Amino acid sequence: MAQTEPNLDHDISWFLLPSYWAKMVVALISFLCFANSYDGDFVFDDSEAIINNKDLRAETPLGDLWHHDFWGSKLSSNTSHKSYRPLTVLTFRINYLFAGGFYPVGFHVINIILHCTISVLMVDVFSILLGGLQFSNKGRRLNLAPKTSLLAALLFAVHPVHTECVAGIVGRADLLCALFFLLSFLGYCKAFRENKEGHNFSIFWVLVSVILGAVAMLCKEQGITILGLNAVFDALVINKLNVLELIQKLLHKDKSLENIGLLRKGLLFRITLLMSGGASILYIRWRIMGTGPPAFTEVDNPASFADSLFVRAINYNYYYSLNAWLLLCPWWLCFDWSMGCIPLIKSVSDWRIIALAALWFCLIGLICQALCSKDSHKRRILTLGLGFLIIPFLPASNLFFRVGFVIAERVIYLPSIGYCILFTYGFSLLSKQAKKKKILAVAVLGILVINVMRCALRSSQWRSEEQLFRSALSVCPLNAKVHYNVGKNLADKGNQSAAIKYYREAVRLNPKYVHAMNNLGNILKERNELQEAEELLSLAVQIQPDFAAAWMNLGIVQNSLRRFEEAEQSYWTAIKHRKKYPDCYYNLGRLYADLNRHIDALNAWRNATVLKPEHSLAWNNMIILLDNTGNLAQAEAVGREALGLIPNDHSLMFSLANVLGKSQKYKESEALFLKAIKANPNAASYHGNLAVLYHRWGNLDLAKKHYEVSLKLDPMAPGTKENYNLLRRKLEQLQKKGGA
Repeated sequence: MAQTEPNLDHDISWFLLPSYWAKMVVALISFLCFANSYDGDFVFDDSEAIINNKDLRAETPLGDLWHHDFWGSKLSSNTSHKSYRPLTVLTFRINYLFAGGFYPVGFHVINIILHCTISVLMVDVFSILLGGLQFSNKGRRLNLAPKTSLLAALLFAVHPVHTECVAGIVGRADLLCALFFLLSFLGYCKAFRENKEGHNFSIFWVLVSVILGAVAMLCKEQGITILGLNAVFDALVINKLNVLELIQKLLHKDKSLENIGLLRKGLLFRITLLMSGGASILYIRWRIMGTGPPAFTEVDNPASFADSLFVRAINYNYYYSLNAWLLLCPWWLCFDWSMGCIPLIKSVSDWRIIALAALWFCLIGLICQALCSKDSHKRRILTLGLGFLIIPFLPASNLFFRVGFVIAERVIYLPSIGYCILFTYGFSLLSKQAKKKKILAVAVLGILVINVMRCALRSSQWRSEEQLFRSALSVCPLNAKVHYNVGKNLADKGNQSAAIKYYREAVRLNPKYVHAMNNLGNILKERNELQEAEELLSLAVQIQPDFAAAWMNLGIVQNSLRRFEEAEQSYWTAIKHRKKYPDCYYNLGRLYADLNRHIDALNAWRNATVLKPEHSLAWNNMIILLDNTGNLAQAEAVGREALGLIPNDHSLMFSLANVLGKSQKYKESEALFLKAIKANPNAASYHGNLAVLYHRWGNLDLAKKHYEVSLKLDPMAPGTKENYNLLRRKLEQLQKKGGA
């Protein structure tokens, strides 16, 4: 079995704990970092991936998960994100079913448990990566670097850049991927325990490792990279391959390659197994997701849309340097780095070129040390550190395909393993040379404490959208999406004046931001600032002609401006671009009702209810229109149909009760009125119309009681005061007659 030089721990002034206690400490500290996120809300992408994802519902067949992307769209659709993560979605579905609905606590708790589990596994993983792979005579793996593996695991557990994965529920994809990624690596290591037959390795565990790699990829795409890392580990640790020596022999066409371990111990056979497994997994995934790449826009990843190869290359490298900086100094964290957050570098005179130079200076230095150092132990650790840093990051690098983001903190979860290896190894080298080792140990302990505090602060910011979005304003003030999300959050809370300010800033920062234009136009429409609303919405549909929501809102504005033909055209354009659009049919019906085109209105509302059976407003409008036009029997039939579908809707009860009252079905009408009042006791019109029913029915005392309640709730209720006065006069006349 491979031997290693167990010298990393020798000069480190760091506490030594038994393996069990080391794992307990890591679990506890990783829990403390993110515990305050357990009762957070669904935030940001959680809405689309969880709340609006029909794949979580019990009525959706389980088989659909294997044909849909992460967001619940069909993989064959042109609009699909092509992110194929069925196992992650399956865990969301289990969460939903056990909780009996969309209650975020259970989702958050699972994420925290997953991160704690991964951090504990890291103790074993780092002990192998830093100390080597060696087994006792009884087949138990030895931990040859207990101090450094504990330090590296603690660094991983408390790294603030992991907050998005843990506190953001959508980050579960990265957590599950990391879990099976590590299990695949540990499974591969198990293949090298001596077995009873005396073989050097177990094919079974190699195949288990490949299967676990496939499972990791079904949680998130990065998972497939573990097969490459297993191959690197095999070559460097199991076969002690000297990469520089191999390259030199290949360049000189040396035929003695077997002497340096390329063919020894079954390395070539195992790499063939890994490559074959990886190729098969990728082919199957390619067949499932279809051949078309996902469709991203320029705002998602502006560098990838640059015409110049130079601009693309220089900005990609700048993004790499920013990712490296987030690992080194995770203080400026943001939920979204798109839309102007990082302006493009367009010339070499841009001072940010320094970041690229610094990145490549460090990388080239590390690569040279990893290849050329005479110390085999140093070569091995540096190569493994760089491998775990770079290889899991490759799917997000834009090198093989365009990705839909500029920077995403969640994709650094796995590469941070490599960072922790390099940091810990650097600390061990410093400790070896430092005279005051305890001061150095205290400094590292201080870094850990600061990171714990930063994790706690950042995870609290992920508890609600308001805190999350506002925290990004200071980090990315040029990001139009940040201002848009702050504005949307304010608008949802009813603070329209403040929302307008942020929407305007989003449009200023990105003049083609159609969603900000649409939302701003919507608010201006509600505030009756119709002229500006029309200008914004018209511009939005010019920029994006298939933007159905903007077409519908433009139609509403045009309707308010009494430009009915233009409004009708806008509504039909919206429906053309979104065939199933119940709200647009509802608004089209309102337009037809205003034009006294009653049949067209009823047809439009009927379409709305067919597409969305719980569309209460469309049902109500049908009942009221049929009632007003004297079609009481039809109105009653529609009302009963609506209540059959939405039995607890008090507005439908009220509308049907009015129809039944006019049809002199007083008892049934009374029951519906009382049920509606029980559901909404402060609706003045409910009491007023029930009073009218009693008035007609001859129950004058009850009529008087409900008239008075209605007037108390709304003294200005139209018609109620007149009806009440009529009733009072009638009661007075009856009293006089009774007295006579």
